[in-house]
Amino acid sequence: MNLERLKTIHNGERVVPTFSDAEMSRRVSGLRAVMAEAGVDAVVFTSYHNINYYSDFLYTAFGRHYALVVTHNSHVTVSANIDAGQPWRRSFGDNLVYTDWHRDNYQHAIATVLAEAGLTRGRLGVEDDHIPPMLRAQLAETLPGFELTDISAATTAQRMIKSDEEIALIKEGARIADIGGAAVTAAIGEGVPEYEIALAGTQAMTREIAATFPHAELRDTWVWFQSGLNTDGAHNWPTTRHIQRGDLLSLNCFPMIAGYYTALERTLIHGQPTPAQLRYWTINTAVHEHGQELIKPGAVCKDIAAELNEHFNAEGLLDKRTFGYGHSFGVLSHYYGREAGLELREDIDTTLQPGMVVSMEPMITIPEGQPGAGGYREHDILVVTDNGAENITGYPYGPDHNIITP
Repeated sequence: MNLERLKTIHNGERVVPTFSDAEMSRRVSGLRAVMAEAGVDAVVFTSYHNINYYSDFLYTAFGRHYALVVTHNSHVTVSANIDAGQPWRRSFGDNLVYTDWHRDNYQHAIATVLAEAGLTRGRLGVEDDHIPPMLRAQLAETLPGFELTDISAATTAQRMIKSDEEIALIKEGARIADIGGAAVTAAIGEGVPEYEIALAGTQAMTREIAATFPHAELRDTWVWFQSGLNTDGAHNWPTTRHIQRGDLLSLNCFPMIAGYYTALERTLIHGQPTPAQLRYWTINTAVHEHGQELIKPGAVCKDIAAELNEHFNAEGLLDKRTFGYGHSFGVLSHYYGREAGLELREDIDTTLQPGMVVSMEPMITIPEGQPGAGGYREHDILVVTDNGAENITGYPYGPDHNIITP
């Protein structure tokens, strides 16, 4: 039986894209400029974030590899036959499908795209921060005429500066996160399990995304709602624990629009806070406000972290900090990457520039068994402007707003 290794599946019509052709062309032109400067003849992207950023297609791996191959004159996503025409409908540029009928059809598809672009040798950019070593070795074997070189740092730097269209999308995400926050707060009650409260926020955000972006895929929007001991970590998933009076609560809403994730995180208390709870919450809120003031063009990530460390240190709480003070927003998710070079941490020396979008999200955790035990965190998203920063998160924070009276 002689079954075809590659297919072109133009099934149906192209969907309305997330971004304009001009915006997508801007991104790819910027990439090609990076390639020319680095002496790279072609790039094979394998990550969720870069494939999405440069093609508007967010794949679902499910044990298969996907790619975006960009040369100086072609732009082709490579997808698995299991997804049929959906990758083509949602890709900026062309699409090539590989089948399961031969073990190395994925590598064969990439080699075919390169050959059709007139390339059989040269320098090939890959993402060493993402590509598995086994796959990298397989590509090197399939493409012996190419020298594989890392291009991930350069693409990360390009993604750090958001366009007007990206910022508009991120603002919508922040608005929708606020809607999720309101739904979560309204669902809080004594005896209600964490997961039911999380579902209320997820449903509210998903419905608003559907109404605002009717051509988008509805996927990966979620809520982490935590109570009591479960608040100690920032990424703890909802459980079946029931809310009790006096609980420290954490609200975390994450709408996802076309691969662009935004976030709202708030500390709440169900009932009147204890003196210890109120102290920790008030201190963390003050650090949060201080941090927002520090976000502006020319500020250096590590300097922001150092100054906020001093704030916590003065309160004797520096050792209770759990992670950095913020990170970049754009194409990211809980299961794929972000611009790691734009985190507000002590080891990051990136200078903030207009067009960058970052969070301010201080958190401290007090161990179980101590007065006020649990995790305290707030989270706002700020767009760096020419003269400062615009806070695009509207949901209120702090003890003046988020004590939930039974």
